[in-house]
Amino acid sequence: MVQQAFITDDYFVPDPNQLVTEDDTPVDNFASAKQQRLLVGSVYSSGLGRAFLAEANVGIYHTAGQPAIVPDVFLSLDVQVPDNWWEKQNRCYLVWQFGKPPEVVIEIVSNRVGNELGDKMRRYEQMRVSYYVVFDSSRQLGESMLRIYELKGMRYFETTDTWLEQVGLGLTLWEGEFEGRPDMWLRWCDREGNVLPTGDERAQQERQRAEEAEQRAEHAEQRAQLLAEQLRALGIDPDTLS
Repeated sequence: MVQQAFITDDYFVPDPNQLVTEDDTPVDNFASAKQQRLLVGSVYSSGLGRAFLAEANVGIYHTAGQPAIVPDVFLSLDVQVPDNWWEKQNRCYLVWQFGKPPEVVIEIVSNRVGNELGDKMRRYEQMRVSYYVVFDSSRQLGESMLRIYELKGMRYFETTDTWLEQVGLGLTLWEGEFEGRPDMWLRWCDREGNVLPTGDERAQQERQRAEEAEQRAEHAEQRAQLLAEQLRALGIDPDTLS
């Protein structure tokens, strides 16, 4: 399809009415869908102390005449979706609309057809995405489950550093249970390696803290009662002590 375009005061951009912002085609498997929810949900649950946009399976348009690329997950800092998000130009991530590409793109490998280390990498490199992450839990592409590429100059270079300095977040492999499914998951973390909790995990932590505080209060009351009994045994009325 030939895309129409228009001229603004600053630059030449495609007409958003000609862009395919969604096609309603289901493409995910169960594992990928859960992994996407974990990454997106935990960053919203924890917050970053600044504006950001994290989404899964939302198209990104970068270059006029080029089709959208749809990453499994992306994170873009200091941007937010406009209030009128049902308007055509606000339904997907138009780089010229947001003024910048996302800082992080994550692809979850399901098979060898996706070409995550080939064409996809080159497109994100051209887009100037700061970090390109490939999570290959079933090791379809080799022995490494996690590959992180950082943009330096015009090229991506693989790095062993899991702390994404430009984002202020890290990534870590975490073995545990999410939504009732035990597995090895990719998760956001702080510099010390502590994972960003999901909403359910945060609520569980709050319940645990409340239970521990209640237990401490009960133990303190029991100790006070025991001390009072000991004082009475010595002929001392504890109620008269100041």
